[in-house]
Amino acid sequence: MTWKRVATALVLIPVVVGLVLFTPTWAVAVATAVITVLALWEYFALGEAIGHRAFRFLSVTCALLLIYVQWRTLRPFVYFSAQFHGAEMQRISVLHSPVSVFFLFVLGLTVLILWTRRPLVEVLPAAGISSSALLLVAFPLSFAVRLHGFVENGPRLLLFALVITWAADTTAYFVGRAMGKHPLAPHISPKKTWEGSIGSMVGSLIVAWAFSYWIRIPVGHLVAMAVIGNVAGQMGDLLESAYKRSAGVKDSGGLLPGHGGVLDRIDALILCIPVIWYYVVLVNPVAI
Repeated sequence: MTWKRVATALVLIPVVVGLVLFTPTWAVAVATAVITVLALWEYFALGEAIGHRAFRFLSVTCALLLIYVQWRTLRPFVYFSAQFHGAEMQRISVLHSPVSVFFLFVLGLTVLILWTRRPLVEVLPAAGISSSALLLVAFPLSFAVRLHGFVENGPRLLLFALVITWAADTTAYFVGRAMGKHPLAPHISPKKTWEGSIGSMVGSLIVAWAFSYWIRIPVGHLVAMAVIGNVAGQMGDLLESAYKRSAGVKDSGGLLPGHGGVLDRIDALILCIPVIWYYVVLVNPVAI
């Protein structure tokens, strides 16, 4: 199993690094869209394992719209600003916002519930799995687009979020296997230990120190982002473990040898990336 994990990582990591550092944000948005659709499909399968059939087309459509508006808000409305001003521009900005996508999702959900022939006993489970797919998977993942295109250092910040997560996952795996004795959350994931969790944090902090020589952000802020990103990532990992335990499966899928499914591979990033983005926005370490 270990050699499969390593082989898969050796193939994927250079591709992801090249995509993040050397392609424009629209390419990252397309890649995020592909990953999101694959992850949603696995999430829907988890729901079906317990009899909850989602409104797949609606959820996927709104997920793609979320990624689009996250990218669109990064770009100036050059065409519109030449023709409209004031209230008109405000209306255009509202339309190009995640809030509008969520409202569109609510309207679509309402139409599907009231005018499809799906049995009424399935209405609440279908609405629940569809809504949670959008909120717990697609929406947080869409922040990868915002983080990449937000500032000049955006690509490096997105790579920072990815690398602290990869380092955390790797050190947690090997430290946990070597010396893990105290369960972290036995009712959710029996194999995760406090020793592995601490090793995970150490791995992320080492990455923060290494990035301080490459990215123009004070090391204190990088350490802070590594800490909150690591905690968020571990929470995301446990959250996905809870999904799988609820569905009674070991992996969300089998697309990635040694890693399981796409959702298994990105579970920590789902919360880590938006946490890093909010830190950058609220604290603004780039300007310090």
